[in-house]
Amino acid sequence: MQVKKAVIPAAGLGTRFLPVSKALPKEMLPIVDKPTIQYVIEEAVAAGIEDILIITGRNKQAIEDHFDRSIELELVLRQKNKNDDLKNMQQISDLANIFYIRQKEPLGLGHAVLCARQFIGNEPFAVLLGDDVIHARVPCIGQMAEVYSQKGNTVLGVQQVGWENIHKYGAVESDENPGSAVRVKRLTEKPSREEAKSDLAVLGRYIIDPDIFSILENTAPGSGGEIQLTDALNTLAGRQPVWAYTFEGRRYDVGDRLGFLEATIEFALRREDLAPGLKAFLADLKLDQF
Repeated sequence: MQVKKAVIPAAGLGTRFLPVSKALPKEMLPIVDKPTIQYVIEEAVAAGIEDILIITGRNKQAIEDHFDRSIELELVLRQKNKNDDLKNMQQISDLANIFYIRQKEPLGLGHAVLCARQFIGNEPFAVLLGDDVIHARVPCIGQMAEVYSQKGNTVLGVQQVGWENIHKYGAVESDENPGSAVRVKRLTEKPSREEAKSDLAVLGRYIIDPDIFSILENTAPGSGGEIQLTDALNTLAGRQPVWAYTFEGRRYDVGDRLGFLEATIEFALRREDLAPGLKAFLADLKLDQF
């Protein structure tokens, strides 16, 4: 079955980016001149996904405004004959069929996904976390959708992150030898180095079977008093195959200050209009002058 729907949880408070995230949704922080959530939505659209549900919370109105029409701005651009800018603004509102629902309480990622139950219905769906921006020749979620079409079961997007970093992520345990797709035996949320069975980490991309919803509604709060998607996926893995797919691409943790800066610099260096000047600036940069 083709994956046509996606869920983007965007209700978090963004505490890693305080103080700017006090008033500005972290999903709207720009990588060069485009908000991070737009990169995520463009990835889903490039993979053929037609309908996208964004799970929002309080103080997230800027996200809806960004993907809506701005008649006043379009009028000004038209009057000034800024036709390229006008076209770009109109394309943003036409990216996909975007829907919104509010997560009224911060009860965890599992609860956020459960909020999408009526929207999804009884079909497989993608989940893309806004803290993870992935640059890839083939869209990451598209790679995973192809694996889903072959396997017919839930697929988690993973990469090796190194033993020193595994405590930040959900770690995959498998009885199979390393490969592009291995069957998940168990997931451990943010394990210590001693607890982790591998340094293979889930990195913000999922194709999930709709059976997850009946599991989530019966999943008790776990770590941090929140309903953890990891706990529900462990239950699902006990009932049917769940696959960990090592996707191709460069992943940026844009919820982290350093990861955000890395993404900004590297995305700018990929742009023909910015790369020459930025390269010259970096080559001449002498920090000891400051």
